[in-house]
Amino acid sequence: MRAVLLGLSVLAVSVFVVSCDDPADHQIPKAICGTHIDPSVSRPLVTSDADLHEYNRVDRSEAITAPCVLLSGPDPVLDLGFSWDPNPTDLMYLAEGTGSVSHVTDPHAINFTYKTIVGTDGAISTTPCKTKGGDYFTLTLQVPQISLMDQTHRKDIEKFMRAYFPATLKTLGCR
Repeated sequence: MRAVLLGLSVLAVSVFVVSCDDPADHQIPKAICGTHIDPSVSRPLVTSDADLHEYNRVDRSEAITAPCVLLSGPDPVLDLGFSWDPNPTDLMYLAEGTGSVSHVTDPHAINFTYKTIVGTDGAISTTPCKTKGGDYFTLTLQVPQISLMDQTHRKDIEKFMRAYFPATLKTLGCR
């Protein structure tokens, strides 16, 4: 009888262990779009971490405006736009525009080393950065799976930009 109960216990534990997802299978990347970042900073913005992969068109050496998207399966989770320009960018104009590349809902400027606005579903930062592509670099972040009315992620978005933007600048070779 004892052997039967032990066998059933082992079987139950085995079924439980197999049925649970292994967190190692679903990890937030330590680098997003070529920029190293602590996964704890991006974790609050990633609504699903199953099958994470990137669509990355960014070529830092050429400094040509391009997108990079972190996807969970077919769904965009973090949508980043890398842009090099000859002139400074008006962040509020970009944020309030109707375009899908830079629109940010309810944008507010934050006190930060770099000119930055943060909204409920994204952010935009810019700074002088002389490269082959221009004199200014602008990074847009959109988090498409956050509802436009959801105010709960604004601080998470700000924390992400405070970490990600300076780390990205280090990869650009600004002169």
